[in-house]
Amino acid sequence: MHTKKSLENLTPELAIEILKKGNERFINNIKAHRNLLQQINETSDRQFPFAAILSCIDSRTSAELIFDQGLGDIFSIRIAGNILNEDILGSMEFACKIAGSKLILVLGHTNCGAIIGACNEISIGHFTSLLNKIKPSIESEKETVINRNGNNNRFVENVTVNNVKYTVDEIRKRSSILTELESENKIKIVGGIYDVETGKVLFME
Repeated sequence: MHTKKSLENLTPELAIEILKKGNERFINNIKAHRNLLQQINETSDRQFPFAAILSCIDSRTSAELIFDQGLGDIFSIRIAGNILNEDILGSMEFACKIAGSKLILVLGHTNCGAIIGACNEISIGHFTSLLNKIKPSIESEKETVINRNGNNNRFVENVTVNNVKYTVDEIRKRSSILTELESENKIKIVGGIYDVETGKVLFME
């Protein structure tokens, strides 16, 4: 677990390395030893998360498990398609400006139902407005000329990557607070793709 002092001394680059090493433990089925009851007690009145991770609600993509992190280690923000809205931006600003987190990771994943739904132009209730936020990532995909739908695995993969990059760019465009922190090298804003078949995270730095 991090303390106030260790978090202050942590660089954004080291925060990325912590996540990379945690993911290596995860895919090798090696868990860091943690006393969760002790962590409950130690985080009852304070927390020092080193990263904020925006990921999908997909049941296979729990950031704490993927990166082998414990209680109090990360802020976990989850929404279908790992899309961005004002409340999520505000949560990220809280995480970094107020709580002192050093890293924002936008984590997409393979075989994402929200991405496939957007590629298939699904329209159903409130889900439709969420999927509309993925449309820019579909429109920016120029490699695929035919079969631009959710049945084309390559098309879906490209849109998934585009969606992560788009969200990272939007964070920088829409939050002057986070952009300033990044320009001062107090935080990093990066993307990543989680492979649901292998458990591996590919970072897009």
